[in-house]
Amino acid sequence: MNDALMNTYKRLPATFARGEGSWLFDTDGKKYLDFTSGIAVNCLGHNHPTLVQAINRQAGRLLHTSNYFLSDVVPLFAQKLVEACAKGGMEKVFLANSGAEANEGACKIARKYSLLKYGAGRHTIVTLQGSFHGRTITTLSATGQEKFHKDFGPFTEGFVHIPGGDIKKLDATLDEKTVAGLWIEPVQGESGIVPQTADFVEAAAKLCRQRDILLMADEIQSGLGRTGTFLAIEQYMAEGKAVKADIVTLAKGISGGIPSGAVLAGEKACGVFAPGDHGSTFGGNPLAAAAGLVVLDTVDKSDFMAEIKRKGEKIMAGIRAWGHSGVKEVRGRGLMIGIDIEKEAWPVLEAGLGAGLLMLSGGTNTLRLLPPYTISDGEIEQGLEIMRGLL
Repeated sequence: MNDALMNTYKRLPATFARGEGSWLFDTDGKKYLDFTSGIAVNCLGHNHPTLVQAINRQAGRLLHTSNYFLSDVVPLFAQKLVEACAKGGMEKVFLANSGAEANEGACKIARKYSLLKYGAGRHTIVTLQGSFHGRTITTLSATGQEKFHKDFGPFTEGFVHIPGGDIKKLDATLDEKTVAGLWIEPVQGESGIVPQTADFVEAAAKLCRQRDILLMADEIQSGLGRTGTFLAIEQYMAEGKAVKADIVTLAKGISGGIPSGAVLAGEKACGVFAPGDHGSTFGGNPLAAAAGLVVLDTVDKSDFMAEIKRKGEKIMAGIRAWGHSGVKEVRGRGLMIGIDIEKEAWPVLEAGLGAGLLMLSGGTNTLRLLPPYTISDGEIEQGLEIMRGLL
């Protein structure tokens, strides 16, 4: 059945036909509790009625118009998205299709900002070891994990990777004569759910301000409420740190399952792009915008965010309470959770599939959980019971 598909994914042996809430059903009718949300994409779960209605309604009105024109729904979505990111200092948005595309836009903004203000040669972008920024040649260059680089060089030049948490190394690397931007994931996702320390993020923000280097926050996986605040970087601000990003990128759950992405910019950088500098055939698609409005209307509420935090704490506390020798560490924020285990993760994913629980890996010995925001307490307990048996 899959002979026509390129061999790019190590797939688990299940073929899904439909979804409902926190559950997926395969072609044989077997049901699976979904602790993955399509890797943080199906943030409102599967077949969310309001989301489905909005998509159906928009599909019957207008699917696409080129970006030489506006559709009626896109400005509404853009305005709501900027308002939702206002706490993080964002003022304008460019709408894209995906996280990698949003991240490409972020790189272009940072480099043009530096070129316009300081001239050629100040174009390096510093990223962190363990980071993941995408699979295009440029975003692979930005990604600080060698395993993703194999076979695809030469890469776009101008990227430097340093260890997260090392403030001395950060200070030494942020050369105001050569560096245009510092790019961080407030919570690294693909490397196993690794939050940056508050001291490191505060130091990064301070050094960037002092040297007029743009602080770029990749919130592709951690944004849209996943960690219990609309942007994960807001939590560092809440801890009393003087932190404000200049650029933020979003994707994954931004339209609840419809391909969509966004690069937002604050006061320093929101006027950098001029007509012709950047574009996207499908970016700002009316269907994605209509779906995105439902996500924003649902998620961007203090009580909804509080529930995400509570559910995440319930999961982490439940796992820690096992006192299980198979679990080495549990960490995360909100419904973005990493579990370091004694076993290899992949066989546990395979066993979980057999037991009706879908999970992700985040490295050789790390399980990664990204449940839908709408998951119930009973479903959390059911999933934890299955996981406890697997470990």
